[in-house]
Amino acid sequence: MIIGAQLYTLRDFCRNLDDFSETLKKVADIGYTSVQVSGTCPYEAEWLRDELKKNGLTCGITHFDFNRVLNDTEKVIEEHKTFGCKYIGLGSMPGGASKYAEFRDNPKLIPAVDKIAAAGMKFKYHNHSGEYETLMEDGRPVMFHLSDDFTPAQMGFTLDTYWVKYGGYDVVPEIERLAGRLPVIHFKDMFLTEDGEKKMSWVGGGNVLDFEKIVEAFLKAGTEFGYVEQDNCNGEDPFLCLKKSYDYLTSLGLK
Repeated sequence: MIIGAQLYTLRDFCRNLDDFSETLKKVADIGYTSVQVSGTCPYEAEWLRDELKKNGLTCGITHFDFNRVLNDTEKVIEEHKTFGCKYIGLGSMPGGASKYAEFRDNPKLIPAVDKIAAAGMKFKYHNHSGEYETLMEDGRPVMFHLSDDFTPAQMGFTLDTYWVKYGGYDVVPEIERLAGRLPVIHFKDMFLTEDGEKKMSWVGGGNVLDFEKIVEAFLKAGTEFGYVEQDNCNGEDPFLCLKKSYDYLTSLGLK
């Protein structure tokens, strides 16, 4: 498994192309060899291709504009091919998990994801806690419906370890349930304070999740890329947090 940096962690340092370019250099200097492009300023596919190459980086997945995925599918595929990315990701469904029926029944969704699959690429859905907390009429959470209602060819999952736990589920059984559909995932740690508040932490700095078991489960599930994400660094330097996560994950044998 290749460990990478989810650039959403560094979104405040990617607000223009000059800063975005410098951020890619800093990520590579930490030791990461791959990034997920998400939360950045607009960019041209050729610009990203050249910046990645300059810094010895790959892009394994994006979180992309859902409207463009639905309405400009061929161009989105072409752009991803330009910068060598075969996984096209969605960070969340419009309106949140409570709008699942509308998301599932959107008449443009299946044709779009089928085109992505036909191009040799994959569409990936990223969960938050709502997909586990929002129940459908049969009493099962939205996340279980997502995996049932779409085929593995149509949808895989960028499983987020923090949000699975936040939503009340254990991470390892979820990895096992979704094995084969998790080529790209998010490593995100949780720290539980004395008063019960859940906070995000650099990976290895939390006190809730057992990442040795989680890493083992992801490896068994066939995961190719594990992207470190920390939406909130709680006042710490996000680059330092990414460095701490990198050092911890490499200590577990990842690279």
